[in-house]
Amino acid sequence: MIKNAYIHIPFCKRKCSYCSFVSGKDIKYKEQYIKTLIYEIYKKYNNEELETIYFGGGTPSLLETEDIKNILNILKYNCSTEITLEANPETVTETKFKQLKEIGINRISLGVQTFNNNILNIIGRKHTESDIYESIKTIKEAGFNNISIDLIYGLPGQTINMFKNDIDKAISLDIQHLSTYGLKIEEGSKFYKNMPENIPSNDIQAEMYTELCQTLKKNGFNHYEISNFAKPNFNSRHNCAYWLNKEYYGFGLNASGYEKNIRYTNTGSLDEYIQNPLKKSEETKLTEQETMENEIFLALRLSTGLNIKEFNKKYHTDFLKKYEKIIVKYNKLLIVNSDNIKLTEDGFLLSNEIMSEFID
Repeated sequence: MIKNAYIHIPFCKRKCSYCSFVSGKDIKYKEQYIKTLIYEIYKKYNNEELETIYFGGGTPSLLETEDIKNILNILKYNCSTEITLEANPETVTETKFKQLKEIGINRISLGVQTFNNNILNIIGRKHTESDIYESIKTIKEAGFNNISIDLIYGLPGQTINMFKNDIDKAISLDIQHLSTYGLKIEEGSKFYKNMPENIPSNDIQAEMYTELCQTLKKNGFNHYEISNFAKPNFNSRHNCAYWLNKEYYGFGLNASGYEKNIRYTNTGSLDEYIQNPLKKSEETKLTEQETMENEIFLALRLSTGLNIKEFNKKYHTDFLKKYEKIIVKYNKLLIVNSDNIKLTEDGFLLSNEIMSEFID
């Protein structure tokens, strides 16, 4: 049974310069989009009681509370279900967030990215540093006690000291979770067409990441996944479902899902989606080998790593024997015993290189 659902809301006030997601769609299509989204859910959803629901985007907090309530009304969940809504600081108001709490949203993920006003302007964000503090205050006063923020390192013109300042300011917010990402300029983003100057080198970004890990650890955050840090008992349960290779629904424009060993992505064309929300742009049935590789790749993102005994039982194999050469090659960056394999903190810095070795 599928216990997790991702719901994509593609509307933004302005598309950020680094963003390559399907977002920035005109809010005038909102009513039509919500109707289509609800139709898609009715057609695909099998009425399971969900453990996690995640509204991502785009900027889901641009929706009216009634829109979100109408979507939640067709899903089954209980008081322990983690229901996350992504928000941007400029969309946070006292009235709306009290309403969101009342209808069942219990986790907020706030898109901060940096506290530096100059860099915020360069990357196309609409908020300022003061907006961040005010929005966090408002979210707390609305009754939320599970708050995450996003930070990006390696931004144009960003120095190590600037990023240290961002980390210190993030900690001062007294929040429960941080997601942190190195800047990646991908096709579909404004930066891809107009490459910004003064992007920190890979070595400097590695220093930023190391500083991040060390500082957050000293301040009570668990580094539970390569890019994610949480206070005890506040790991993102929805994202952990991805990394544990669990099934999940993908509802909405360009949303991805994983059902019955099939990975799929909905169409990325708004016109096509409204005409036929069940249309896929991609659909792949995984072989057993691909499923194994995905499970290894995803599990190694977690600080807990891969349970070797469970893996061997599930796939009728001998992990340590099958991947002996890779384990020997990266022995200084891996912690391995008969029960478990995981990356060291230094291994996280080279995670893409190491994990790609497990893919045939």
